[in-house]
Amino acid sequence: MINNRIRALRNKIKKYNIDGYIVPKNDEFFSEYATQDRLKIISNFSGSAGLAIILKKQNYLFVDGRYTIQANQQSGKNFKIIETHKFLPKNIIRNYVLGYDPSLFTSSQINHYFGNELKLKRIEKNLIDEIYSKKLINKNLFFLLNNNVAGESHLSKIKRIKKILNKKKADYLFISAPENVAWTLNIRGWDSPNSPVPNCRLIIESNGKIYLIANKNKTTKLVQEKRLTKNQIIEPEKFGELINKLKGQNFIIDKLTCSELNESFIKSKFKIISNNDPCYKLKSIKNPSEIKHSINAHIKDGVALTKFIFWIKNLKSKKITEMDAEKKLEKLRKLDKNYLKPSFNTIAGTGPNAALPHYRATKKTNRHIKKNDIFLCDSGGQYEYGTTDVTRTLCFSKPKKRIQDIFTKVLKGHIAVATSDLNKFDTGKKIDVRARQFLKKEGLDYEHGTGHGVGFFSNVHEGPQSISKNNNIKLEKGMIVSNEPGYYEKNHFGIRIENLVFIGKDKNKLCFKNLTLAPIDKDLINFKLLNKNENKYLSKYHLEVYSKISKYLNVKEKNWLASFF
Repeated sequence: MINNRIRALRNKIKKYNIDGYIVPKNDEFFSEYATQDRLKIISNFSGSAGLAIILKKQNYLFVDGRYTIQANQQSGKNFKIIETHKFLPKNIIRNYVLGYDPSLFTSSQINHYFGNELKLKRIEKNLIDEIYSKKLINKNLFFLLNNNVAGESHLSKIKRIKKILNKKKADYLFISAPENVAWTLNIRGWDSPNSPVPNCRLIIESNGKIYLIANKNKTTKLVQEKRLTKNQIIEPEKFGELINKLKGQNFIIDKLTCSELNESFIKSKFKIISNNDPCYKLKSIKNPSEIKHSINAHIKDGVALTKFIFWIKNLKSKKITEMDAEKKLEKLRKLDKNYLKPSFNTIAGTGPNAALPHYRATKKTNRHIKKNDIFLCDSGGQYEYGTTDVTRTLCFSKPKKRIQDIFTKVLKGHIAVATSDLNKFDTGKKIDVRARQFLKKEGLDYEHGTGHGVGFFSNVHEGPQSISKNNNIKLEKGMIVSNEPGYYEKNHFGIRIENLVFIGKDKNKLCFKNLTLAPIDKDLINFKLLNKNENKYLSKYHLEVYSKISKYLNVKEKNWLASFF
């Protein structure tokens, strides 16, 4: 099937008189979980980040360190796999003319991947769509969030944005990231398979007037409830016409999600004075209502996950597979009436599959969970109202001491993050070092970041804040991040411990407060490696889990959970 598609694409390459064609992971909205996954269509690679280049006789797939093994397994027969931290396309491919769809790339992406070393040709018809005609029609309407849930009205948010525009002497802000539009207008939708985000864009004038760029047939509720008038809604294909009608001199755009195509429309008439959408920062700081609803969502999620851990740890017969475990957890989440859907595809990996940080079980890879395996489960949910993401690593028999020791070093890193003095360690870069310190003493490490930002009833991965080697964004009260150090040994096992945390205050000092409420497998811990404070933290954490969710558990589950502190 993939060979046929590559052959068909190469025929198109000849037709357009180019040497190759570039296929990114993202769609035109630069969503992490795109419904239209063109990269998977042409390469079979299902990871969340990557880039393919199909030449007349050679194919390349560029991925980061998280996906090297997965990319080789899924695409290695047809593609040469390149790790982006070692080589970018501009370092490998020379003297070729490559075609690309300008609606799928930002200017910064083009510069990063290709620089001036390659000749690129804009082709405004997407060649993958031309060879693969299956179109997904999503009829889900956009809907409004109640102001009591959002914690602030859309008019108040627009007023804040207006102040920023006037301060920067900007006539317009083009919000091209759908999650930022959703936050600004207090709207949501189901255009993403995992996030309640509506595919749309927004222009805000310095006087507060707004234009929503979206399919009109999806916005009927917004018009009915007088959030917008029909004249304020512009069909996406009329974007260029709208730009031509606007008066003024300059724009702020978003370097992360403003496509080269849309940027060229704006540049044809206006000066771009900034490439940074201020909504990212505004949205990252959750208000008290958003925090309150997030806490409630995590209590519901903690109940499902704790029931799941009790179930799988106490199964008398282990004749279950990774996919069985995934279905059981989903079934338990669905018991809550406020549960809507997974916030991402569940990672349920056992033994060697757990060594793939972003593994997804398929019929082909689905393994039985064996008694001596280490089982890693990373999952999350979208609730009314809140987004969750949690990883637990479990064992079903006494683990080898080496595995216990490594798990405990990962746990020590997790606790070091959770107990960070945020007045001293005030950026993700500073905290990332704390997470890795115990592994690094043994010459061990992990490829991914230690934590990502999380949206409120939105995308499970949202910046600008994160806990990673290069993130210098100042951590502020109200931000939500994940805390997820890990360790992976190829073909053997994987370990990760993940909680979501929010930044609050304790005795007038900024600190992380746990959102996630689920036990950490004590059978994997070498308690001799924990110091007094770490033991105290762990007991206190499990006591908090028990106090908040025990009333939703049956007697056996409750007694079992009580043994953790």
